[in-house]
Amino acid sequence: MNPLVTKKLGFFTFLSLILVCIACVFPLIWMLLISLKTKTQALDPSMWIFTPTFENYKAVFENRHAMDYLSNSAIVVIITTVISIFIGGMAAYGFARFEFKKKENRAFWVLSLRMLPPMASVIPIFVMASLLGILDTHFVLIICYMLFNIPFTIWMMRSFFEEIPVALEEAAFVDGATRFQVFVRVILPLATPGLIATAIFCIINSWNEFVFALFLTSSDASTLPTTVTLFLSVSGVVWGEMSAIGVVTIMPVLIFAMVVQKYMIRGLTFGGVK
Repeated sequence: MNPLVTKKLGFFTFLSLILVCIACVFPLIWMLLISLKTKTQALDPSMWIFTPTFENYKAVFENRHAMDYLSNSAIVVIITTVISIFIGGMAAYGFARFEFKKKENRAFWVLSLRMLPPMASVIPIFVMASLLGILDTHFVLIICYMLFNIPFTIWMMRSFFEEIPVALEEAAFVDGATRFQVFVRVILPLATPGLIATAIFCIINSWNEFVFALFLTSSDASTLPTTVTLFLSVSGVVWGEMSAIGVVTIMPVLIFAMVVQKYMIRGLTFGGVK
């Protein structure tokens, strides 16, 4: 190919990527700008130059109790991730190592649970939670989040376990190790990159979940994503405080993703190179 044509194609590709990145990041930048404006300035979209104020952030923490919602999110996400990794990891190991009747059909059935839209299951879950008296509790959210985290964990971890040579397990059996000891002392350490990558996705999925948290909680166990509904009223939308709580919701996950980015890439490429 002509070097000039290649250079032009490279330039247009670079320009296209820049435009796509701007389009993706612009809503976040716009939300950040509104969160730093006063109530009057927030109603004027043409105002780009202004004196930043942190009154909206002060209001959401002092008047809207954002710290309580933040702690609820942290509690639910941590417990959900730990349990999902434990249960899903063992199930994934079973799918990776054992042969049983209709294994692939059952594996697809597990995946189909992940395909179920939250809105299709939230109403029956609401009725059952109401009868059991566990509405507006951390427990009901943990159970619901596990419904879509465990199938995801099984399918992620199964591929990682399949990449580990069976000969390592056989050597451990020869030394007298039990199946559970092999799983804990041999398999899990070798699958640590995949384990970390799976945990990262479970954390992000649980943190951003909205439907279950909105319908199954009201005040005591509400998470950060549900707080956006607090700023909708008959008198209008409090754009400044809503944007501030949006920034507060995004920042923990954004910082977390930046910190663990290398582990995520390492986990996703685990087993890709022989």
